Order: sequence, then C-alpha cells, then structure tokens
Amino acid sequence: MNISLDGKVVAIAGATGGLGPTVAQVFARAGAALSLVDRDAAKLDALVASLGAPPERHHRATVDLLDPEQTRAWAGQIQQRYGRVDVVLHLVGGYRGGQKIAEFPGEDWALLKQLLIETTWNVMRAFVEPLKASRGRFILVSSPQSQKPAHVNAAYAACKAASETLTLALADEFKGSGATANIILVNAILTPQMRAEKPDADYSKFTSAEDIAGAMLYLCSDAAANMNGQRLSLFGAR
Repeated sequence: MNISLDGKVVAIAGATGGLGPTVAQVFARAGAALSLVDRDAAKLDALVASLGAPPERHHRATVDLLDPEQTRAWAGQIQQRYGRVDVVLHLVGGYRGGQKIAEFPGEDWALLKQLLIETTWNVMRAFVEPLKASRGRFILVSSPQSQKPAHVNAAYAACKAASETLTLALADEFKGSGATANIILVNAILTPQMRAEKPDADYSKFTSAEDIAGAMLYLCSDAAANMNGQRLSLFGAR
C-alpha cells in the first residue's frame, strides 16, 4: 500500500532512540513534515540532516518529556510553526528487568515509571486537543508483557500496562472526534544498527524497525480511520 502523508505534521517523541530514526525516515519519505523531540541536541541535528530534506521542512526540539510545561510548550511550537498536528508517535522506551520481584532495584522501578508512564501522560495531555482538532492519530509502542507478565519483568510489564491503559483511555476520549489512539505490540525491536553489528544473530522473535514503521504508517492512513483503541500485534509468526 502506497500511503502519502503530504501536508501532514507528525510529532515523534523519543526520535533518536533505537526505533526513532527508522520511523522518521519512513514518515519523511511519505511526505510528512516532522517535529522531532529528544534530549540530545546533537543526535537530533544528525537525524534531521539524514532525512535529506531542506532543513526548514522539519522541526526539532530538545525537550524533557518528564516536564509537563516543556511538553506543552513543544505542542505549542508545532502549532505555531505548522498550524496543526496530525500524528503523535510515542517512541519513548526503556527496559530494566531480569530479577525476581523482591530483588528488583528501587531506582530501576522509579526510572521505568518515568520513562514509560510519566512521559506518556505528559505527551497525551499536551496533544489531546490538537489531535481532536485534526482528526489525528496517537500511536504507542508496547509489549505483550503488559498482558502476560513474567515475574522477572514485573516492573517493566506493570509500567507498560499503565501506558497502555492511558492510551486506551485517550481512545475513549477521542470517540466521536475522528481522532484515534492505538497500540503496536512487539516482543523486541530489530534496528538497522543491531543488524549491522551482529548480522549472524538469531532475530527470529524480533520485529524489524521497518515493519513497525510500516504498521504506524498504516494506522495513519484513511484505511485505518475506524481503528481506535486497538492493539496491533507484530509478533508470533515465527
């Protein structure tokens, strides 16, 4: 399916993480103008340069998404620059796990709550009204651990489940507006960098960053206009 996003404005939170650069490339090729956010200005500059478009087409901002005021200011910057926001891709992630429940470090629990819950909450609150106005799309990447948690990943699973709950609540608020909020589930993400560094590794249970970006593109298309509050699973074929 050839999906065009010409004239659309896409905000990407966590743009320079493992998944972000591939998603940015796919959405830029589809014609979207991008607003890219992370905390590392140098990485953001490199990402914008890699998109091969005139620098004025895309917007980048260093934002601490744990700060509600900074997050709202980001949403305001996009609207001031482009007049609209059509898509928000929430790619902020992080993982800590592998320990039994009683052994899990308190500082890792605090970090996961910040990365997976608080950033989702702040981004949702900043963009809910702009997305309603544009009949836009909100997409979260999550894990099947949220529904089938293992004891060694209890904290990660709990935080993923919370972020999914927030997204499904957003979908409920979107009802009747034409906007949608959906979740993409993956076991693990295979990035181009991982493939280049370890080309012979077994990635059979991973989902490629390209496939995830393609699923996001579909959720932003007219064909997915009636998909709201859904979990789209991109794992289990092998």
